[in-house]
Amino acid sequence: MVITEVRIKLVEENNERLQAFCSITFDNAFVVRDLKIIEGPKGYFVAMPSRKLTDRCPQCGTKNHLRARNCNHCGTRLDENRALRGPDGRAKLHADIAHPINSACREIIQNAVIKAYHEEKERAKLPGYVCTYDDLDADYDDSYAQIVSELNTTRGNYRSHGSHAPRGTHAKSSSVATSEDDRSTGFGAGIL
Repeated sequence: MVITEVRIKLVEENNERLQAFCSITFDNAFVVRDLKIIEGPKGYFVAMPSRKLTDRCPQCGTKNHLRARNCNHCGTRLDENRALRGPDGRAKLHADIAHPINSACREIIQNAVIKAYHEEKERAKLPGYVCTYDDLDADYDDSYAQIVSELNTTRGNYRSHGSHAPRGTHAKSSSVATSEDDRSTGFGAGIL
């Protein structure tokens, strides 16, 4: 496994510990996004992408984040101590989506990310600086097609799909009503 690219997005006007977001590419083929660079008491460290843990309301069965005091659906009061606790006694509120399995791998990733972070901070001081973090999909379209082609010749039949739409855009659905009577121009138009 080789780290082939690290992209950094610095957090502007930060007064918290979060310094930057990061994406990391392995072997020009696999990307992990939304790593966080955090300044801790012993220096910088890399936090892996995670999701909030949830549980179900005993009354209605709706999922709620473990910090919720009341159910988001029915309003029932929830037990505030329902989260599992780690060996240090702190509540476990998040679970990693992707993470290294051993400390050697974690160290390799952390060193590469922290090095790229310091380089990005220096580049940010230069005139005309442009962050490349947000244009992630643009560089991978050609290499993705090449990898699928190589897989097809060596292991079987894989299908390539087209490039993704830019973030924040939605494709128009063919199921949206087109007659004037069925259209709504207000909030939520075309949902049903």
